Order: sequence, then C-alpha cells, then structure tokens
Amino acid sequence: MEILHQLGGLVLGSVPTIVLFLLLVIAYGALVGRPLAGILAERTARTTGAVEQARGAIAAAEAETTVYEDKLRSARNEILAAREQRKKQWQGERDKAIEAARGISQERVKAARMEIETAAAGARKQIEDATAQLSEQILRAVLPAGTLPGSSEARS
Repeated sequence: MEILHQLGGLVLGSVPTIVLFLLLVIAYGALVGRPLAGILAERTARTTGAVEQARGAIAAAEAETTVYEDKLRSARNEILAAREQRKKQWQGERDKAIEAARGISQERVKAARMEIETAAAGARKQIEDATAQLSEQILRAVLPAGTLPGSSEARS
C-alpha cells in the first residue's frame, strides 16, 4: 500500500504540471497553431490560385498564338495571291506588247517585200529594156548596115 500512497502523492504533485502543460498546449494552439494553420491555408490557396491563373494565361497565350498564326498564314496567302495576280498581269502586258511588236514587224516585212517586189519589177523592166537595146546593138555590130530587119534602110 505504500506504493499506492507514493503513487497518489506523485499524481497529486504532477497535477499542477499537467495543468500547466494543458494550458501551454491550449495557448500554443490559440497563439501559434491557428494563425499558422490559417497562413498555411492562405498560402496554399494563393499558390493554387497562382498556378490556375498561370494555366489560364498559358491557355490564353496559346489561343492568341493560334490566332496570330492564322492571321500570318492568311496574310502570306494574300501576298502570294497578289504576287500571282501581278505576275499574270505582267505576263498579259508582255504578251500584248509581243503581239503588238509582232504585228508591227509583220507590217514592216510586208512593206519591205512590197518594196523588194517593186524594185525587182523595176529591175526586170530595166533588164528587158537593156536586153532589147543590147540585142539591137549586137545585130548592128554583127550584120552589115543595110540588112537589119525592121530598119528603115532595109525597106527602101
């Protein structure tokens, strides 16, 4: 029984320590624990919010990038279409200029042919006239003076 009596005295002596310990735990919970838990919850909420906000910003940036890429692709296509249109226009103008030059050159060729034909006809006429004169001169030189056919001396 003495052990029980000693145990009872120890328990009775430890009551103020137990009360102090419980007060300390309650004070810690009230002064440090709750504010610390609140700060940790707030930090977690802010971190989670910031992460969600960053994900939203990344999604918005990707959407804007897609829009810009579409606009850039559209602008490139417009530039290529305009370039093709100008190329076709220039080719059309070139073809018209070539046709005009071809027409002018054909007219010049026709005029030159006509000029050559006229000159050739004139040369043929001169050759025919010169041939008649030369044949008459040859006949005069070869035949005696009174025997020429068609001459006025032979008829008399």
